[in-house]
Amino acid sequence: LSRTKYDDGGFTGANTERPALQQLISDIKNYMVNCVVVYKVDRLSRSLLDFVQLLQLFDKYSVTFVSITQAFNTNSSMGRLTLNILLSFAQFEREIISERVSDKMGAARKKGKFIGGCPVLGYDLDRANHKLIVNEKEALLVREIFDLYIKEQSLLAVATIMNNNGHRTKQHVSKPGNAHGGILFTKNILNKLLRNVLYAGKIRYQGQIYQGEHDRIISDDIFEKAQEILTQNCLDRMHRTRSKSEGLLNRIIRCKACDAA
Repeated sequence: LSRTKYDDGGFTGANTERPALQQLISDIKNYMVNCVVVYKVDRLSRSLLDFVQLLQLFDKYSVTFVSITQAFNTNSSMGRLTLNILLSFAQFEREIISERVSDKMGAARKKGKFIGGCPVLGYDLDRANHKLIVNEKEALLVREIFDLYIKEQSLLAVATIMNNNGHRTKQHVSKPGNAHGGILFTKNILNKLLRNVLYAGKIRYQGQIYQGEHDRIISDDIFEKAQEILTQNCLDRMHRTRSKSEGLLNRIIRCKACDAA
């Protein structure tokens, strides 16, 4: 009698995209498994639809399914009903946990807390207090970028100046040890930087702006001035593009995701 352990530690049971589960399915299709034993039903799957599909696979290849801590017999109608009830509650529990996590993160955002991700240029992460702290050396570079953009009013011009002066984007090493950043400035990188409300001491969440816990780097006046120039430059580019080529479908076809022409 051969016994194989299929362990997917660290992978969610919300879907079937798990290495060990995929290996189990492959072994079943190769007639290498005749009985699947789990500690609890939701250890196999926490999705009712996925579990039903797995049971159909088990039936097709004559595989017996056993749960150590939950007594039921899938050969009877009452046993199948009990199984479906258990799975429904497992899926309900997973969805409730997901909603609670989302609500908790939303509440933290509204209080101005930093809830994760790589810190942007100008800030470092205080891991102990889960808070952004100003990196004074990088903050000087951020202020220089804003001042240059207000003066030059061109993302390309600012990117050229930054790169020629030897400046690069923020270098960051994640907790697992992966390095990020340290590359040349581009128009897209600068556009994202200049529009980031973090520099004005605020937090954006689901389209709303909240006061952040971290210290500001840029004053409201300078930040708003940069936004005005960015918006005006965008409108000017759109006007120039439309004036050059008036096609039959101009202003008719729009992007479904962002509603842009």
